[in-house]
Amino acid sequence: MDRQIKVPEAALAFWLLKVLATTLGETGGDAVTMSMDLGYLVGTLVFAGLFAIAVTAQVTVSSFRPWIYWLCIVATTTVGTTLADFADRSLGIGYPGGAALLALFLGLSLLAWKLSTGTVDIASVSTRRAEFHYWTVILFSQTLGTALGDWTADSMGLGYLGGAILFAVLLLAVALLWRFTRLSRTGLFWAAFVLTRPLGAVAGDLIDKPLSHGGLAVSRYAASGILAALMIAGVFFLPQRPAAQAH
Repeated sequence: MDRQIKVPEAALAFWLLKVLATTLGETGGDAVTMSMDLGYLVGTLVFAGLFAIAVTAQVTVSSFRPWIYWLCIVATTTVGTTLADFADRSLGIGYPGGAALLALFLGLSLLAWKLSTGTVDIASVSTRRAEFHYWTVILFSQTLGTALGDWTADSMGLGYLGGAILFAVLLLAVALLWRFTRLSRTGLFWAAFVLTRPLGAVAGDLIDKPLSHGGLAVSRYAASGILAALMIAGVFFLPQRPAAQAH
């Protein structure tokens, strides 16, 4: 039996909160793995546990609860940060290898969702089966986005500011395609969703990385605290409503 859709519509508030969440995920993930010196594997396990708790709450509630939804998103951004760093660095496959591996996982998770339910439209997320696929795709998209951000900023030599500009331009291009073409709205949504993650990743790195590496050297703890406060204010004060039911 279908239930109320528990994911928000893709309005302006959604995208603002998504960028905030992805930036917080980068600074928060780095704070645990680097500043606390726990390492990528331990950091991934910690945040994966938090993600499992948050998603269980999200799946269990019967209606859209913005604070639970965004807690899940923040959890995916933090575990995405640590998992991507683990794949890129600890496994020794580098940024291209990590991005390729994660892109494969994302593609497979979208395919599994499509084969299981017939669509990957967020307006169809009204069953537990669809929710499972939705959050699997979210997790892989966040992790891929982290790897892409690191790749462009480091290996491609764009730096954090250059990477932020690149992904902002790509997001603007997606927005223009949405506005002026008839391309698949679902496809454009997922393209934008993936691109907001590397934007947040390089923005987070720009904030907390040392001056010698092109960052602003803001404390990871301070940056994460400020971003968390903005995130909480946005969740409770920005207008949000569930996505419209698919027919």
